[in-house]
Amino acid sequence: MSRVVEDLLRECAPRVLGALARRCGDFALAEDAVQEALLSAHRHWPVDGVPDDPRAWLVRVAARKATDLVRGEIARRRREDAVFREPPPGEAADRDDTLLLLFLCCHPDLTPASAIALTLRAVGGLTTAEIARAFLVPEATMAQRISRAKQKLRGAEFAVPGPDERAARLRTVLHVLYLVFNEGYTSSTGGSLHRVELSGEAIRLTRAVHARLPSDGEVAGLLALMLLTDARRPARTAPDGSIVPLAEQDRSTWDRALIAEGADLITAAVERGPIGEYQLQAAIAALHDDAARAEDTDWPQILGMYTFLERITDNPVVTLNRAVAVAMVHGPAAGLALVDTLDDRLPGHHRLDAVRAHLHEMAGDASRAAAHYRAAAARTTSLPEQRYLMAKARRST
Repeated sequence: MSRVVEDLLRECAPRVLGALARRCGDFALAEDAVQEALLSAHRHWPVDGVPDDPRAWLVRVAARKATDLVRGEIARRRREDAVFREPPPGEAADRDDTLLLLFLCCHPDLTPASAIALTLRAVGGLTTAEIARAFLVPEATMAQRISRAKQKLRGAEFAVPGPDERAARLRTVLHVLYLVFNEGYTSSTGGSLHRVELSGEAIRLTRAVHARLPSDGEVAGLLALMLLTDARRPARTAPDGSIVPLAEQDRSTWDRALIAEGADLITAAVERGPIGEYQLQAAIAALHDDAARAEDTDWPQILGMYTFLERITDNPVVTLNRAVAVAMVHGPAAGLALVDTLDDRLPGHHRLDAVRAHLHEMAGDASRAAAHYRAAAARTTSLPEQRYLMAKARRST
């Protein structure tokens, strides 16, 4: 928007407001309508050019906006009257509509990115800033994405989709639940490693989806993955909140009931087939949970599962996890060679440096390990992770 146009709008605005206020007799309505007209001018004039009579254009658009606002207010009053006339809600009022909201947020009119963002905001309770960090985009960009998604959902039916549409949405729904759980299990920001309310909500919602779709292997796989992972949460932090790595955790504090439930779920799902990515991740988690001691972990089988998982997902984070499994089976040099292939796919990601540091530490290269621990600490936005990585750097030197 040029300075000339901005000055022109500033000059026209009070005159247009006065004209419209006299015409409709409602100053507040006129002011709202003129603001809408000015926004429209900001959008259209730089593209279409300034009209021959800018004031007349603004008055005409503002009058149309005022009419729309009045119609909207009349419709709102009618809706309120309709609700008021309805009989008091019965038992149906106790039902949980969160699942309906979940499917609505994954509406097919939305792009997958918008559906995930909106669900994380509306159902997961994440802030716009947290969602922006999860998708590596500026907060303003994410705010616009969520706003556009809400606009697109106006008038959409608030109901569980039919069988055909439900299958198409389910993959997005599961991915959203997976992201919500991960944010709760390992918070991307702040002073606490966990956000239990988020991981608990993700498990609750996934249980609800599983109750509706008990024969779906991936729904069962995702629920099993969450349970098998969340079972270790009591041992992940020391009393002072510091991180305890998996190999050093007190496994007697793991939640055996969750592990048993998750193991039963994944065993039944794998037997039904076909195998999907969440089932594979759950099977890997089950192998970790099954080891009485860290040194009892079945790393060759875990490596085989990561290799299969990498093949079906082509996800660089899966490859990074596979690099750890490769190092445990074939030695740190083999793991580091695989990590080196990920520089272009995970640029600047703190986990890339963290895994490099761990593998250099395994190889006995203390100086390189310390350097990568410091680099990882500088890149993570989680305070517990920063403290843990800096402590590892100090111990490595």
